[in-house]
Amino acid sequence: MEGSAEIGDIVRYGQFGDLIEFSYPIGFSHWGVYEGDGHIVHFAVVDENELQRRFRVHVLQRVFPSSGNILLGHTKVRREHITGVPVPKGAHIKISNNCHHSPASTATDMRRRMYGLLDEVLEYNLVTHNCEHFATFVRYGVAMCNQVSQGGVNPCAEFQARWCSN
Repeated sequence: MEGSAEIGDIVRYGQFGDLIEFSYPIGFSHWGVYEGDGHIVHFAVVDENELQRRFRVHVLQRVFPSSGNILLGHTKVRREHITGVPVPKGAHIKISNNCHHSPASTATDMRRRMYGLLDEVLEYNLVTHNCEHFATFVRYGVAMCNQVSQGGVNPCAEFQARWCSN
């Protein structure tokens, strides 16, 4: 996997709750939250049937080869090893805790939010409900995204509704 030195640094120095940024060469990033022992929790492709998988892999990823996995409509909050996250060639992987100018929550609060949403299937929306919103909600208790404008929408509402119902 490309970026193995970067992954090694994350596994060596990463702390629970760190924001992990997969910076894609086309100008946007995928985000997750470091759990420890090389694992992250992030938005991933929802369980899909074979036809959906083939369309995503053989059509979308060929048309947009620098975009990693393209999420369509829904996403699933998954825990997986950082080496299992599909990233496009040329992506850089790093700890990015200083991009959102907010104090981190306690580890207890981060764990409660992270594990409260683990394995949930959520609506995916690039502008209002994306992987950066999820990761920042876990770390800070507030969903925010520096990659897109919010337009007055509160993406935190669905996370809070799901999390509070658990």
